Amino acid sequence: MIFMGKPKFSRKKYETPSHPWQADRIKAENELSRKYGLKNKREIWKAQTALRRYRGQARGLLAKIGGDNPQVKKESEQLLMRLTRMNILPLNSTLDDVLALETEPILSRRLQTLTYLKGLANTPTQARQLISHGHIAIADRRITVPSYMVTKDEESKIGYAANSPLNDLLHPARPSAEFKSVPIKKEDKPEESKDKSTGGKPPKTDETKKDIVGEKPSEKETVQEKKPVKSESKEKPVETPEGKPPKTEEKTSEDLSQKEKPAGSEKQIEKPEESKDKPTEEKSEDKNKSDDVKKGGK
Repeated sequence: MIFMGKPKFSRKKYETPSHPWQADRIKAENELSRKYGLKNKREIWKAQTALRRYRGQARGLLAKIGGDNPQVKKESEQLLMRLTRMNILPLNSTLDDVLALETEPILSRRLQTLTYLKGLANTPTQARQLISHGHIAIADRRITVPSYMVTKDEESKIGYAANSPLNDLLHPARPSAEFKSVPIKKEDKPEESKDKSTGGKPPKTDETKKDIVGEKPSEKETVQEKKPVKSESKEKPVETPEGKPPKTEEKTSEDLSQKEKPAGSEKQIEKPEESKDKPTEEKSEDKNKSDDVKKGGK
């Protein structure tokens, strides 16, 4: 018994991720949905499924391209023609270019993205609203599907619908004449190998090594610069008159003798000075007393 499903509800035409909780995948999907103004992750999964189908077909054709079967050449030309017609690949592309495709080139061909890039809306989310409300048309044909894949020929025919009030230049929802849409650029992905090896953190050992290596030569240079200065001071002869010893040597010997003396010796030298001052003061007092006695006797 084969279950065909209900004919009223069609089967899903996209594949979901194999694991529901993957931090790197969730982060990348959030960036894409924010960048292109998507409603949910289902639109990303649809684009990934289409990309997976194109790449699988290209791999199968590359495996058979060495034979003499003309059907392989025909199918490869049809695949490349379809992708160039959708402006996903440039002219004169090969099957290797199909294998190098990513999700963003497919998301950039949606009607929502091109409506924003042509300056018909202020933001990608406003472009989605205008499309779903029937204000956008392609060659006077109204389209209300934001995920409609626009071909290369239809790109120049995107505009406001004939009955839309946005045709009025003074309408408040219409972008101003000075408005320029920011082109959606592809973001560079960080290298995953370095992040995995360090657990998502930058390596500290390399930076410290670089700092240490950078400091060592500077220290050596300072030491080398100081050494010649000392040698020059030693090599300079001391000019002195004949028959007299150099004064610099005497000064240095005196300085060394003073430095070698302990701190207690200074106190011992000061004490005798105090003892000499005391007898002089006593003698002066005795003289004054003797003079007073003589005056009293007279």
